[in-house]
Amino acid sequence: MIIITLDVEGMHCGMCETHVNDVVRRAGGIKKVKLSHIKGKTRVVAEDGTSAELIKLAIEKQGYGVGKVVVQPCEKRGLFGRRKQ
Repeated sequence: MIIITLDVEGMHCGMCETHVNDVVRRAGGIKKVKLSHIKGKTRVVAEDGTSAELIKLAIEKQGYGVGKVVVQPCEKRGLFGRRKQ
């Protein structure tokens, strides 16, 4: 699993969040999406091999700007948020 964090420009309301959420979920391999139009951030939890570039292009195709994109591995956590050893 990986976490992809994108800076998204142009989201002004909850409907914008919903629109971007739908676009990201259709990209394939997506497990969870969390957006904030106030912070201008989108956080995606996805399967390994999911293309951050395809997600970025899908968002840009809808008229939103995408700035910084960060891809990092997802740390597995155990019960109650403790890291597994």
